[in-house]
Amino acid sequence: QFFSQAQKTKSNSHFTCRHCGRSFCEKQKLQMHVEVHNKERPFPCQECGKSFTQQGALKSHMRTHSGERPFTCQQCGNGFTQKAHLKSHMRTHSGERPFTCQQCGNSFTQQGALNNHMRAHSGERPFPCQQCGKSFTQQGALNNHMKTHSGEKPYTCQQCGKSFTQKANLQSHMRTHSGEKPYTCRQCGKSFTHLYSLHFHMSVHTGEKPYTCEQCGKSFPTKQSLKVHMRVHTGEKPYSCEYCGKSFTHVYTRNYHMRIHTGKQLFTCDRCGKNLATEYSLQCHKIRHTGKKPFKCDQCGRGFVRKISLNYHMKTHSAEKCCKCAQCGKSFSHKASLSAHINKHRKPVGRASHK
Repeated sequence: QFFSQAQKTKSNSHFTCRHCGRSFCEKQKLQMHVEVHNKERPFPCQECGKSFTQQGALKSHMRTHSGERPFTCQQCGNGFTQKAHLKSHMRTHSGERPFTCQQCGNSFTQQGALNNHMRAHSGERPFPCQQCGKSFTQQGALNNHMKTHSGEKPYTCQQCGKSFTQKANLQSHMRTHSGEKPYTCRQCGKSFTHLYSLHFHMSVHTGEKPYTCEQCGKSFPTKQSLKVHMRVHTGEKPYSCEYCGKSFTHVYTRNYHMRIHTGKQLFTCDRCGKNLATEYSLQCHKIRHTGKKPFKCDQCGRGFVRKISLNYHMKTHSAEKCCKCAQCGKSFSHKASLSAHINKHRKPVGRASHK
């Protein structure tokens, strides 16, 4: 049954198992894989109850409980539970991307990542949430999504107590404590905490911006940055403060706001004693003490402390209006102006004024 369902899902010579979403380049390999779903699983994990078809698979799984990571990267020191995971990780250092999409040319470090990417072209989302109906391209993404309904956050930082729904998010968070930046640009040597930050940075060198907004024509280097930009047009604010309910467009602005309630001020200026919510804010603040304005406008010579302020200013010269209201079509040079305009649409109409 699994095979008859899986056989129907074929794109770019990839065969996908309908039961678990795993994809294969050859039909024969899919047939062999489907047998895994039909086999008995005589090797159960005594800690979580998950069962496996092979003793070796159970042994590998047990490392997720013990924390054992016997396969270590010689370049950055990261450890892995399986040799295959280390091999895939090494490509983040070498820059090797051997798996290429034949439709758009995007390359990937893993076959599985390419298989998942192919669903962006086919539109296939075979894993639906039974509670809200939202569908996903991967079983893992659905599993993570389900935690938003249950509120489960099983991964907790031992240093600050913050909890996360995914282990990968905890690992990423830990770098804020360690200062680790394992992803390095091979062209300029700059290092980054997250892989997506490196990908975004690479567009500085290549100039490539393959993702274009259909509403205003603005282009972006990553699909995620386009997705975030679209909230300018839709007015969507998906991140809510758990204390007061205020909503935000970006997760980092929500987190910044949350410190108003928690009183958490991590970064203090050693010259004036002012507390800042982020290290970047502290760096910008310290520049103000020096009087320096390192980011100069090449058209009028005006200087700015932050590059984002210069980018904002440059639109006054170009008269660029990148932010368009989806309701009335009016365009604005800045996101803040569009957001204020959208709020006018939301206000009740026809309310009598009282003097």
